[in-house]
Amino acid sequence: MRVHLLPAFAALALAGCFGGGKVPPTLLTLTPSAAEAAIDRTAAAGQAVTIELPVTGKEIRQVRVPVLEGSGQVTYVKDLQYLETPDRLFQQLVSETVKRTTNRVVVDPRQTGIDPGTRVSGVLERFGYDTATGQVIVTYDATAARGATVQTRRFTASVPADGTARTVGPAINQAANDVARQVAAWIGG
Repeated sequence: MRVHLLPAFAALALAGCFGGGKVPPTLLTLTPSAAEAAIDRTAAAGQAVTIELPVTGKEIRQVRVPVLEGSGQVTYVKDLQYLETPDRLFQQLVSETVKRTTNRVVVDPRQTGIDPGTRVSGVLERFGYDTATGQVIVTYDATAARGATVQTRRFTASVPADGTARTVGPAINQAANDVARQVAAWIGG
């Protein structure tokens, strides 16, 4: 009897995570485009990097993919949902890209007691499709705290898409990777 209830309970719980509606056939995640590299590294005190979870607005911090319709209206891409909220996906992508493209040691934010080094935080301002431009836009306002020095910089990337799940998903991954590479170059420099 339990064998039959477990799959039913799991399906019900998963549907609850996605607003109780029908779960789309595929879920969107972000995959790093930077080549894999050995991550066996050593850092002197203060030389590690910690990528914090970015701050986001409500329209971004959910599993649905936002569409900016102009005049401040937000809708969502039909049949496209993230596997996890974009703030977490983007944090993981930036961390992995920094690991792969720089010689820096990247420390998980939960391990900052070891040595947080340079702390990178920021605001994920845009992360979705814009109907006015016909593009996916990713904009990240980053802040890096390095000892007593604080720097800020805006990173943005846009990729054409037609507003459908078929094109918006890959465009988000491409634009997010572009921004992650820009952030990694800034941190690594």
